[in-house]
Amino acid sequence: MLLAFDTATPLVTVALHDGADVVVELRADRPMKHAEQLAPLIERALAEAGVVRQDLTAIAAGVGPGPFTGLRVGLVTARTLAFVLDIPVYGVCSLDVLAVEAVDSRAVSGPFVVATDARRKEVYLARYDADGARLDGPVVGKPADLATQDQVVGEGGALYPDSFPHRTGPAAPSAGWLARVVAEERAELMDPEPLYLRRPDAMTPHAPKRVS
Repeated sequence: MLLAFDTATPLVTVALHDGADVVVELRADRPMKHAEQLAPLIERALAEAGVVRQDLTAIAAGVGPGPFTGLRVGLVTARTLAFVLDIPVYGVCSLDVLAVEAVDSRAVSGPFVVATDARRKEVYLARYDADGARLDGPVVGKPADLATQDQVVGEGGALYPDSFPHRTGPAAPSAGWLARVVAEERAELMDPEPLYLRRPDAMTPHAPKRVS
């Protein structure tokens, strides 16, 4: 049983995959509550599937790009569970998950981009071929600087329609599709480390300068 979750966006998403397909998928109903909602959602998913933690054989986690705090909550949880249960943990770029879902649901045809909200009036963006394989990125930048006439998957198209007029497909990563991506090895499997494209807002203060 594969447990998958993604905390790269404001709404936490959790799923279980039994080796054949997704059997449970849940999404938080309140945004920006990653620390409070991830563990209860995992427990609820296990209960709905009728399994316990010891039945898990692997863990998959979205590595972003996304906000520092949300990614940290998800990836620390993934590594901790994997260590306690002595099972493998796999990371996947959250934009790759959106790309696979868009291709399999036939929301796109031909090359396309995935653009998600990076806050600060910026987007995270990566480019994909018609089969959903990443060609370049992800990068972070102003929508006007990354504007394209290609089809755009992800929330970026809805937020910045002037820069991304051809919006299509899913808006946010799905833990169910993350589980499918890992089970079927549809994207690059990465170490469970956060994919930060810029420094976090909260920085450790530098040591005070010596007064001479």
